[in-house]
Amino acid sequence: MDIETLLSFNWGAMMPEFIILGVLTVLCIIDLLMPAKYSRRSLGWFAIAGVLVAIVSLLSLIPLETTSILYDTFRLDSFAKAFKLVLLFGMLLVLLLAESYRPGEGIEETRGEFYYLFLTALLGTMVMASSGDLITLFVGLELLSVSSYILAGIRKRHLQSNEAAMKYVINGSIATAITLFGMSYLYGLTGTTNLTEMGSMMEQMLNSQFQYLFGVAFFMMLVGFSFKIASAPFHMWAPDVYQGAPTPVTAFLSVISKAAGFIIMLRIIIFLYVEAPGDAVGAFDFMEINHVYIAVLAGVTMVIGNVVALRQSNIKRMLAYSSIAHAGYLLVSIATLGYFTSSIIWFYLVAYMLMNVGAFAIVQHMQEKTGSTEIDSYAGLYKSNPLLAVTMSIFLLSMAGIPGTAGFIGKMYIFIGTFSVNPSNYVLAATLIGTTVISYVYYIGVMKQMFFRPAFEQGNPNRGRIAPSLLIVLSICVLGTIIFGIIPGIALDFLGEFKQFDDFVE
Repeated sequence: MDIETLLSFNWGAMMPEFIILGVLTVLCIIDLLMPAKYSRRSLGWFAIAGVLVAIVSLLSLIPLETTSILYDTFRLDSFAKAFKLVLLFGMLLVLLLAESYRPGEGIEETRGEFYYLFLTALLGTMVMASSGDLITLFVGLELLSVSSYILAGIRKRHLQSNEAAMKYVINGSIATAITLFGMSYLYGLTGTTNLTEMGSMMEQMLNSQFQYLFGVAFFMMLVGFSFKIASAPFHMWAPDVYQGAPTPVTAFLSVISKAAGFIIMLRIIIFLYVEAPGDAVGAFDFMEINHVYIAVLAGVTMVIGNVVALRQSNIKRMLAYSSIAHAGYLLVSIATLGYFTSSIIWFYLVAYMLMNVGAFAIVQHMQEKTGSTEIDSYAGLYKSNPLLAVTMSIFLLSMAGIPGTAGFIGKMYIFIGTFSVNPSNYVLAATLIGTTVISYVYYIGVMKQMFFRPAFEQGNPNRGRIAPSLLIVLSICVLGTIIFGIIPGIALDFLGEFKQFDDFVE
């Protein structure tokens, strides 16, 4: 590629990525050159400012028509813009958690790395959202994965953090290998790694042997993506990693990493498999025949996530199984693929981000004040700190899908989506309702501790102020959860600014 061709590309389409890359590079250099005696806490605000600038940059690109550079390996389309906004805003909240994170030991000497590793992982997710090529997509996936492994074990002298990192890297490496093996089948059959070209070639292949191999590739990649989103039966790593990792990392894995998993899954399915033939005469599309497997995965994930959560006594493990269940709800939308699937998943990820990050903000505060993440440490919270107890209740009720919250609207859209396909999927709809009812037990169990149990003796969560950054997170998350629950049209009208967002699925 000559310099003239290189300069002809519209590099402005990558401006948010360049901003994040520049900020994390500067953070890395400052951290290396700054004397050890100086605190790295100020670097957190620099990272937060960088993400804010990237959000402004992305918003300025919304009117831009679909743009591809580097021979369509990077695409800035409405899909990428909308989901990148979720990723950037979610990372802004996570970085605010990280700035206020003050464990007893094992983080201060790596505080600088803490911030720029988050940005490195964010950069990987943004590249995934704009990938138009399997190679770009895989590079983004690995950038996210390797950074996540390090973040999970960043408290080097903390036994649970070490255990979390070890389990995460072993399971993650196996899942990545399976995903890459599936991708290699697609490349071998089509001779290209470009998603658009690959999709066009797959549409024309009616040979049953080729279709069988396309199916093998699909199921291999589905296994890898299922690990990333923590869906059953590939969820084994999630409870231990969520419990052992630092709380901001847990929030990141449950929101940003999970969102990235669904983004990459949607990219692959929409570009490659929606129009691919499912039989030798092309009478049925691939997804029309094989969506049942995703439906089974969704059903199993909802059941296992909610049923096992009933037995948890640690709130981080309970939220891990809750996260698994929410992955099942989102898989319902993919299993019933329709014209509005992308919009439904986008709205649900926004709602999930607000209620989940908000819940982990309170978990982080309570852990610092009581020294425990057990559910019984929330006993009597309403008497010692009524505002904190009510705030946590709002997030829990949203996760449960109670009317008046963003979580309810998100679940309602998914439920309606099960009837928007032909034939309607009554089994998935019934499973969604049934498992949601089961989830009331463990969400209300936490509320019962806060409102109806005597105070926890090991600490007083009312003692000491809440960090300013945590207050910002809680304020944003509470307001978003309530406003999008009462007036969801605000979010959907904003999504309408992204031209032709739902034109990926017809």
